[in-house]
Amino acid sequence: MGLLNEKTIGEIVKEAASLFPNREAYVYPEHGIRKTYKEFDAETDELAKAFIGMGIQKGEHIAIWSDNKREWLLSQFATGKMGAVLVTVNTNYQEKELEYLLQQSDSTTLILCESFKSTSYLDIIRAICPEIITSKKGNIQSEKLPHFKRVIVMSENDYPGIYKWSEFVAFANKVSDEALDEYLEALHNDDVINIQYTSGTTGFPKGVMLSHKNIVNNGQLVGDYIHLTEHDRLCIPVPFFHCFGCVMGTIASVTHGTTMVIIEQFDAGKVLKMVQDEKCTALHGVPTMFIAELNHPDFKQFDLSSLRTGIMAGSICPIEVMKKVIEDMGASEITIAYGQTETSPVITQTKTDDAIEKRVSSVGKAHPGVEVKIIDPATGEDIPAGVPGELCTRGYLVMQGYYKNEEATNSTIDDNGWLHTGDIAVMDDEGYIDITGRIKDMVIRGGENIYPKEVEEFLYQHPSIQDVQVVGVPDQKYGEELMAWVILKSGENLTPEALREYCKGKISYHKIPKYIEFIDAYPMTASGKIQKFLLREMSKKRVEV
Repeated sequence: MGLLNEKTIGEIVKEAASLFPNREAYVYPEHGIRKTYKEFDAETDELAKAFIGMGIQKGEHIAIWSDNKREWLLSQFATGKMGAVLVTVNTNYQEKELEYLLQQSDSTTLILCESFKSTSYLDIIRAICPEIITSKKGNIQSEKLPHFKRVIVMSENDYPGIYKWSEFVAFANKVSDEALDEYLEALHNDDVINIQYTSGTTGFPKGVMLSHKNIVNNGQLVGDYIHLTEHDRLCIPVPFFHCFGCVMGTIASVTHGTTMVIIEQFDAGKVLKMVQDEKCTALHGVPTMFIAELNHPDFKQFDLSSLRTGIMAGSICPIEVMKKVIEDMGASEITIAYGQTETSPVITQTKTDDAIEKRVSSVGKAHPGVEVKIIDPATGEDIPAGVPGELCTRGYLVMQGYYKNEEATNSTIDDNGWLHTGDIAVMDDEGYIDITGRIKDMVIRGGENIYPKEVEEFLYQHPSIQDVQVVGVPDQKYGEELMAWVILKSGENLTPEALREYCKGKISYHKIPKYIEFIDAYPMTASGKIQKFLLREMSKKRVEV
């Protein structure tokens, strides 16, 4: 494909401001904040000048650690105008994880909110870098973090050694509009502009380097698939630190002149109220978010009639949940997207006019200009339609690599440019893809390959079950057995025996979970993904007892 969009992140803001100056760019209903695209362009110009005025250079690494605050949104597009690389930090991080990220990423600057939920971010950064308290602002000299110079807080409270937000913004006064224009013109769409750390379920997190080209085009395509226009209003409850928020959410919106209706931290009731009050036409979420919304006690009280489309992604989407979002929420054009951070993130997506079976049971086909193939993970050979294997992809969407980790880059992207996803997929004759799990999630019971997703899809149909996750546990006789972790709907009762009885005669005997546990909530990442590796660890402990 000829690239859809050659623009940099800064340029897409300028374009939206010239095409739709008086359209709302973003709304924070909780704070009564509404800004047009013209105002958004001016705000991000000012912030870009502030970064330059502080002495931050193109290519310098700026870490950002916060929930979906307005300052996060403005920083994303301001760095996109002057060329600093935004390093996104998971809101759930604690001291050791943040220290690792700041060291590994060579970040010179950290922008943070004061706290998140019950965690004081200020206490954490001062524990890592006690020198902050006695340092002159902007001149931190840390033993542990040799590149680290400055901290900016999203607040007007005074803290020693830390710039408050207004002090940071004041640096813009040192920089002319002409100087900012020079920065903007010096950017190239192949420049790395974003580093996102993968969740690190295997070893330490790796910093995925993404360019303007990677994420502008992916955001553009994702928005095209759900037919976003300047008349749409997209509710974004997914976190910005993840590609779902800052590519499929913010960049998809800006490339289409769409209004972003932003919620700082996910809450099912708040999402439903925002969709109703702001007349949102689109809603993004991971399956667990949609499940929480559908099961909200006041769900039927909300008027969701404005809702048309959106994206469910982030983990495997249960067919039953997808059907309910279409039928009960009225999002008749909702799509499923699949990908990973290393692919900017979306590889495949369903279309709004795909047959309903395809829309609820597959992750669609590869995006335009994206190559996909399914290989035998053992031999590397291509395998035919209908046979499960590892999904590989190639094209504009493939990351620039992992920051300072050539070995991991080379083991993920082969010599021919194919990125190996580690996901098991099946492609049908028409090119539609079904993801059956991670290679490491597959359960081998007595030589039979079992894909947990298939068992989960079946169990979801039980009227008492709200959510279910299936993992493998070690077994002396069969090598592995299945364990199901079940969340029941409010007020429902179910026993393991009754659930096994329900399975008999409907699915193969070897797919009926030997172990069934009931649980109130799953261990989750901050982006709403279920941490199956933690469920596996919990399962092993239960079985050993």
